[in-house]
Amino acid sequence: MIGKIERISLREVWKNESRDFTPWLEKEYKVLEDIIPGLHLINAEREREAGSFSVDLVAEDTNGNIVVIENQLEKSDHDHLGKLITYLVAMEAKTAIWIVSDPRPEHLQAIAWLNESSSASFYLLKVEAIRIGDSPPAPLLTLIVGPSEEGRMVGEKKRELTVDSQLRYQFWEEFINNNQNNKSLPPGIATSYSNWIRSSADIKGFRFYYGIRKKDSWVYLYIDLGKDRKEENKAIFDKLFVQKEEIEKQFGNQLTWARQDQNRACLISKVVSRTGYLNRERWPKVHDELIETMDRFEKAIYPFLKIHLGHHPTKTLIRHKNITAP
Repeated sequence: MIGKIERISLREVWKNESRDFTPWLEKEYKVLEDIIPGLHLINAEREREAGSFSVDLVAEDTNGNIVVIENQLEKSDHDHLGKLITYLVAMEAKTAIWIVSDPRPEHLQAIAWLNESSSASFYLLKVEAIRIGDSPPAPLLTLIVGPSEEGRMVGEKKRELTVDSQLRYQFWEEFINNNQNNKSLPPGIATSYSNWIRSSADIKGFRFYYGIRKKDSWVYLYIDLGKDRKEENKAIFDKLFVQKEEIEKQFGNQLTWARQDQNRACLISKVVSRTGYLNRERWPKVHDELIETMDRFEKAIYPFLKIHLGHHPTKTLIRHKNITAP
């Protein structure tokens, strides 16, 4: 005969969290090792002070690192999450375990985020009480969310992206500040976290950009007339490509022509320097090279572009309005 599991109220087993559940877990803390892979605990102790707070349980792992445990025999809430983080910091712990009866989705996400964003390990466990037939009640602990190698890798990538975005912001901030009187930048242009900013030479659908990457910098023309106009983009690109030799002669160097058949837009570009935003010492030189190259780039391309926009006489670039078509 096979018995049927029956879930019963936690309050039937532990009437009070601090007086019943926490003392039970202090004695039976080894049950956590069955739930959390690789965790081995020793020296569990109740009500350890953390500043003006009192931690439900504090233990150690086999490496001597502190583990804080917060119990909540009800639906998870922000107050207990805040306490858990406070205890972890105050005790200089490496591991935090939060045991609740009903984990909210937003707290699952919060714990996952904490695992990605910090060097500590956070675990969220669900506790239930069960019995089979007339058996004594038994605890059922389930690991809901905890750290993972994939999560750590995601966190490292996010931190790397954060550092990169700050460097890009600083690169463009100095670039803009050092070239405020240069007509190559739009009036009032704002600093950006992106890897590009626009040049002042601009027609709707034909935009010139400065670009910066980790290890190089570049200028480019982005051809995109808009949604459902892919074929027009390709047609204009092809007309410019026919003039490739003359355009490159005017520019003074070879360009990279990217028709990008799989995409809507087309690109014409030139790598300016093999120095990107990671090499801060060379930023001033890269700034100068970007300005000088963009000036030649626009002057080389715009007259040919103007030919293909002849049916839009009002759409001219103010900076190069005196440039005549070849």
